[in-house]
Amino acid sequence: MKVIGCGFGRTGSMSMKIALEQLGCGPCHHMEEVILNPTEQLPYWLSASKGENVNWDDALKGYESCVDWPTAAYWPVLAEHFPDAKILLTTRTAESWYNSISKTIFKIINDRANAAPADNPDPFDEMLRLMIVENTFKGDISDRSHCIDVFNKNVQSVKDTFGGDRLFVYTIGDGWEGLCQWLDVPIPDTPFPRTNNQQEFFELAQKRPE
Repeated sequence: MKVIGCGFGRTGSMSMKIALEQLGCGPCHHMEEVILNPTEQLPYWLSASKGENVNWDDALKGYESCVDWPTAAYWPVLAEHFPDAKILLTTRTAESWYNSISKTIFKIINDRANAAPADNPDPFDEMLRLMIVENTFKGDISDRSHCIDVFNKNVQSVKDTFGGDRLFVYTIGDGWEGLCQWLDVPIPDTPFPRTNNQQEFFELAQKRPE
């Protein structure tokens, strides 16, 4: 594992996944992997969301980096398990992050919770609910101020935990230069990837097998 991402979903993580793979730090794990490969991937992350022990080497076998949830929910243990990995914090203004996540990830969680039978939860939906709603946001994704506070505390916790050159903070729109310098790789002659707007987010969500 070369790079562990600690930023919440909707902090440019899909663009960063593509960028890291372009820079030689791939394959990069992202929620997309769980969506498209649920049989292989979901058991690990459902177990993690329940607080059960997970074999991280098996869960991330074949990946050289990870960004986005689900891995971002477990950055403290992953950083300890992979002590040589660099730590990447993707971030943006808290207000713009909330505006984005409330219309995408939170909307999907709420919509599917309202549609699903309570006595037979979908395993993927259960993983999202436990990992994001319960464990990360302490049961409340409806209160804007609360969610922004959780977001800001995660950013500060990452900054407080890692010092020196191990940590790099990347804000959406920063481009290639700082990231490439941190990874000690050449700057590509192509624009930094920019993807996963709201339309693309929902298109990906619809690819999840039922």
